[in-house]
Amino acid sequence: MTPDRRYTDDEVAEILDRATETHTGSSLGAPSATGMTLAELQDIGGEVGIPKDAIARAAASLDRPLPDAAAHRTFLGTTVGVGRSVELPRPLTADEWNRLVVDLRMTFDAKGKIRQEGAFRQWTNGNLQALLEPTATGERLRLRTVKGSAMPGMGVGGAMMAGAAIGGVIAFFTGTAAAAVDLSMLAATGAVLFGFARIPLPNWARRREQQMEDVIERLRAGVEVEDEREG
Repeated sequence: MTPDRRYTDDEVAEILDRATETHTGSSLGAPSATGMTLAELQDIGGEVGIPKDAIARAAASLDRPLPDAAAHRTFLGTTVGVGRSVELPRPLTADEWNRLVVDLRMTFDAKGKIRQEGAFRQWTNGNLQALLEPTATGERLRLRTVKGSAMPGMGVGGAMMAGAAIGGVIAFFTGTAAAAVDLSMLAATGAVLFGFARIPLPNWARRREQQMEDVIERLRAGVEVEDEREG
């Protein structure tokens, strides 16, 4: 978020809405034809009692990369897929795309593969994907990944624990207590497999989300610097 950035009508309404936590729309002031800066927004908010820091936080939240709902995946109640997306004001140049690929390779420590089909560009490394697609005003970058290795371990472990539980019920009603030891070992093995796959997932998801947000912020900063240089 740069101090001289100018926000559109829709962005102004959203910032004021977030700052007041009510649906104020644009009633606190009409944006100019060229948009409004953060300082101008803070002046308008100050006239009706909205603190400047509340406006600043709302504006900053508007610039944060959005979670990609299509990339969010869960398995047995646990997040195994995450994503972030961002709208870019214009298409990336070839040099900017190349720098983005370099950043992706360094951030995720993966070489990956580059592919282009018409206006669509992508970088992929297994389940990790960076997709650049055209929009009406520029381009949209989608970053997404899935922890595919976690699902088999959780699935097998969960099945073993469920099987042991069912076997225990059957043994109880049939009086075959001798099977209890085997069923206990089956349940314990299943719990170990499930836990080994499940426990690291929250940290993995947070780390991947932060890496994606960092990549997007560096890209957006680079685009702003390039636009200022050309302007």
